[in-house]
Amino acid sequence: MEKPAHIKDLIQTTRIDDCKILTIPKIKDPRGNIAVIEKEILPFESKRVYYLYDVPSDAVRGGHAHKELKQFIIALSGSFTVLLHDGKEQKEISLNKPDKGLLLVPGIWRKLEDFSSGSVCLVLASATFDEEDYIRDFTDFLSYKK
Repeated sequence: MEKPAHIKDLIQTTRIDDCKILTIPKIKDPRGNIAVIEKEILPFESKRVYYLYDVPSDAVRGGHAHKELKQFIIALSGSFTVLLHDGKEQKEISLNKPDKGLLLVPGIWRKLEDFSSGSVCLVLASATFDEEDYIRDFTDFLSYKK
């Protein structure tokens, strides 16, 4: 089935450099800090929230790309590595601070690995789950990027 032109264009033009670390505003308090995601912190409205926890240190999560979905990934506790690939370039990003998050744009392959003990990965997504939005095969992903 032929991809709609707008999706094809979007996937082909996104690059790793479009993925950014964003600082989450925090309120410092001796009783404990509060990080707040509201208003215009994210360039999308969050429509789905999920989190990964109790992930074994040798496990790999992700291993897919999205056609239209945007995500914001935060290490609420512990740390993990996000491996990104845009069809040409690769990059590794370590997440380990609850006031920093990684903005992921559509058309970027991602894998999460090297989870520390007790890590919690929070994901805010721009849409609810839709299997049709996933590209789960890396070869298919590379075809989309051409």
